[in-house]
Parts: sequence; structure tokens; C-alpha cells
Amino acid sequence: MKNKRVVVGMSGGVDSSVAAALLQERGFEVIGATMCFNLGDSNRKKGGCCSLQGIEDARRVAHKLGIKHYVLNMGKALEERVIKDFCKEYLLGRTPNPCVVCNQYLKFGELLDKARVLDAEFLATGHYCRIVKSSGAFFLKKAKDLKKDQSYFLYRLNQVQLKHAIFPLGDYTKEEVRGLARKFKLSVADKKASQEICFLPDDDYRAFLRKRANKEMLPGEVVDTRGNVVGKHKGIAYYTIGQREGLGIARGYPVYITKIEPETNRIFIGPKEEAYASEFLVKDLHFTSGCSGRLNVRYGIFGKKEVALKVKIRYNHKEAGAKLHPAGNKITVVFKKPQFAITPGQSAVFYKGNRVLGGAIIDEVIK
Repeated sequence: MKNKRVVVGMSGGVDSSVAAALLQERGFEVIGATMCFNLGDSNRKKGGCCSLQGIEDARRVAHKLGIKHYVLNMGKALEERVIKDFCKEYLLGRTPNPCVVCNQYLKFGELLDKARVLDAEFLATGHYCRIVKSSGAFFLKKAKDLKKDQSYFLYRLNQVQLKHAIFPLGDYTKEEVRGLARKFKLSVADKKASQEICFLPDDDYRAFLRKRANKEMLPGEVVDTRGNVVGKHKGIAYYTIGQREGLGIARGYPVYITKIEPETNRIFIGPKEEAYASEFLVKDLHFTSGCSGRLNVRYGIFGKKEVALKVKIRYNHKEAGAKLHPAGNKITVVFKKPQFAITPGQSAVFYKGNRVLGGAIIDEVIK
């Protein structure tokens, strides 16, 4: 390996800090880089990813390791690539996953480009997943620690991005990473993991949408499965498929959101069993092989025939067996067993064993 310079995306958390320490121990020339989004006072109070506290924690770790550390303002890129899409999707009654978009365009787009400007061959992060090279291709695989596996969020990476990516934590459990942080005497060893979306103050997406697009959110009807109007909602952007809390509707039994209909501005509710479905359409197909639309067999995907794979419809969903039916550049996914709350806007990620083949955005649920 000629160029052993690597930029590590350091959020100030224990995972990315240990990733930097491990790479340094392995003989890499490590440079730390922290993305700053300059989101205002509401974000300054937070101690999580990309906050001022996070930047300071990353700086302390870099000082401890004796590596260079840069803070990069990516506020404009976040706004254009992530936040605008986030708001647009919610206003259409869909539930997006901004971390997927951020990984594709910011971390392994903008940040990788800046790494190359610094003459670094690689960009590393603290994600729990692995990359394996075989027959000249790069494959994204699940992490050793399946409870922490984050391959779901990275399915949109292409071959060029995977070629220049390193995930040092893929063969460790979270407990082992904490132990390594103590071994390296890092100040963040016991820092609580950040779970929130970095640009949401207090992790409240509804407050964020109210501030950004309140005039576009109109109240509408809540309808039961027979078409009866049973209540009013505050705006479809505030709700998601499978939601039970916050509906303010008493039916004598638990009710869940089963469908959001943006064209009529209506929300449908029903008993839990009606929030299950087996079939859905996807759009914006992406495969880690670099293929899209008509796919080839070399990468274990398919051409014109249906194929059986495991599909994960949200990060905390237990992937389930399904058949994928290609039709031109579109795919219909049919689960063997009905799944709860298949949600338009979320990503459906396709797995073959522990390997990520790719994924797509859930577009329409068929009932």
C-alpha cells in the first residue's frame, strides 16, 4: 500500500475516536476531520455528533493521538443535499432517512473529496460494517457485532467510494471498542452514544418542520378503514405509518396509522393488523456493484428473473425473506410474511447472507 494517509471523520464520539487510534496503531498517517454544520444556538447545547461539544471532544482526541485535526464547514452541503430532501419528503407524507443521504453525499461525497485534496488515499469512519475485495470488486458486509451493524445506512455507496473507504470497527463489538478507548486513554471512552439526527434540536423533527415549513402543513381528516371521518390531524408531515401515539382518537381498541394519502391530505387508521403488508414498489435503485436498473449476475443480483433475498425496511427492522421482481428499472418487493409498517420514504436494503447488495427507496405499499 503506497499511500497510507487516511482522513478519519471524527464526530467526537467513542467509535470514530477509536477508529483513528486503531489506524494510527496500524501504521497509517492519520488526519482527523470533523464536519461542522453551523446550525445555530439550538444545536450548540447538544453534545452529540457535529455539535460544538462534539468538535471539542474530537479535537482533544486528536491532540492525544498527536494528529492533525481540521474542522470543515459543511452547512451549505447539508442544507442542499440533506435538509431540503428531509423536509420535502415529510411534507409529502413520507418518512425519509437523512443518515442514508448524508453518508452518500456528505461523508463519502464531500468529505471524501476533501480527503483526496489532502492527498489521502482513504476516508475512514466509525461505522460498524466491513468491506471485502473479491475478483476486483468491493463488497459491503455486515459487522461482527450484529446489534451495532450499520451497513443499512451505507447501501448507497458505489465502487469508487468503497474502494477508498475503511471501516476499522467492523470486526469489533461495541464493548470491545469501549475497552480499546480505555486502552488508548481516550477522554471519550465512556461518552454516551449519540442516537439523534444531528441537525434536529432536541431530536424533535416536528419542531424542526414547524420552523421550516409551517405554512405548508395543513390540517386534514383522519379516516377509518370504512371511510368514516373520525378526527382531524395537524398536518401529514407530523405522522408516520405504524404510529400509535399522539393521534388523540379513542376507538375502544389501539389504533395505528395504516396509510397516509398526500393527494387528499388524509390519514387512515385501523387496528394493528391493518398496518401490516407484504408487497411494495421501490424507486431510486442503487447497488454497491455500481449497477442500476438491469442488473448482472456477477454481483449475485439478477437480470430478468425474480430472486429471493433478505430485505430490511428500516434500521431496527429484522430483515425478512422476500422475492424481488424486476420490471425495467423498477422492482416490486414481496415479503414471504406480512411486515409491520412498511413506510414510503424509508430505505429497503437488500441482503444476500451478510453482504449488502444494494437497496432502494420505498415508494408505494400495495394492499
